[in-house]
Amino acid sequence: MFVDEVKIFVQAGKGGNGAVAFRREKFVPNGGPAGGDGGKGGSVIFEVDPGLNTLMDFRHQKHYRAQDGEPGGTNNMYGRDGEDIIVRVPPGTIVRSEQGELIADLTEPGQRAVIARGGRGGKGNSHFASSRHRAPRVAERGQAGEALWVTLELNLLADVGLVGFPNAGKSTLISVISAAKPKIADYPFTTLVPNLGVVSQYGDPFVVADVPGLIEGAHQGQGLGDTFLRHLNRTRVLLHLVDMDPQTGHDPVNDFRIIRHELEAFSPDLAARPRLIVATKMDVPGSQENLQRLQDYVTPLKVWPISSLTREGVDVLMWEVRKILDETPKPVFQKPEPVIKPVVRGFSLEPCEEGVRVVGDVEERAGMTLWGNRDAEEYFLEYLRRRGLENLLRRQQIPDGSAVMVGEGTFYWREGELVLE
Repeated sequence: MFVDEVKIFVQAGKGGNGAVAFRREKFVPNGGPAGGDGGKGGSVIFEVDPGLNTLMDFRHQKHYRAQDGEPGGTNNMYGRDGEDIIVRVPPGTIVRSEQGELIADLTEPGQRAVIARGGRGGKGNSHFASSRHRAPRVAERGQAGEALWVTLELNLLADVGLVGFPNAGKSTLISVISAAKPKIADYPFTTLVPNLGVVSQYGDPFVVADVPGLIEGAHQGQGLGDTFLRHLNRTRVLLHLVDMDPQTGHDPVNDFRIIRHELEAFSPDLAARPRLIVATKMDVPGSQENLQRLQDYVTPLKVWPISSLTREGVDVLMWEVRKILDETPKPVFQKPEPVIKPVVRGFSLEPCEEGVRVVGDVEERAGMTLWGNRDAEEYFLEYLRRRGLENLLRRQQIPDGSAVMVGEGTFYWREGELVLE
């Protein structure tokens, strides 16, 4: 089953906690702090696998989590880093955030992109030793890894795209010029998913994409047209196939106008690429009259008549495609701009039911505090005093006895001082 869009959740590993430990060696009485740092959390990394051509696997597994870092040990031993998780995706995969921001555009075999970064490990108590605190029982908690929902879109990587109304002969043509074996039948919408074929008998090999037939309103999503048109975004040449069979009751000129309009409405850039107008089914009686009408309408552009059944005109058409590809540079894929997170400086107070909550740059420090460890909580309290939180509480005349929350911790404002309960 072909799947070209999915939404999944990725979560990087949490950093390991720092350790609280002291040297315990023979002939070394009252050893100093020796707690090691926690290991870094694993990251979620996407890697292009050229053997894949669909996002089907992501329909069954929607959550990907990397390994957490291990806690630090005694004797200043670092914790083991968490293992990264490698998620394999097909070439042409675009990764976007929930807000639609481009995170990665993966096109080359083996190309990698870090989608969610692991948290750093917490510092062990050896980092907190000072002239005043010779035996600190304080360590940091590991930082949480990044976690986010992302949307994966698959845009097929092809040099040539086949477009046209349903049953215009696209699948028959790709089956003649390549080894692709799409479903072929004499009724509309036989092709329900895009097909790729490698054409190798006309100079250097090139890839052709056969997308399901388009209908009027395709650029607005009619008949899933916008989804199918997306697969043409990376092509260099378009073959616009128009059915010449008079027995279908279709007007070839009107069919041509509709598809041309849909391409222009979907993407002016796509519509401006080199395009060959191909008249198909020229082996059918009465097709010559339709060919003349179409040629008169598109003049001075040339119409390329072919019959995939008899192969008449196919070789001439393919050599022309080869010539255009040689003259047309490969597209430069969009590179995501690095997302620079704004640096938060300072903090403020926000009212809540229990009292006030402190928001701002102190929250990151709070997130790495080992809550439940009295020494760690007192160490963080001293940090808040040094940052001037008590002065801010006085200026804003916070009522005595109010709870002051920072991250997961709760302090209290009593008699002009910030205290632990």
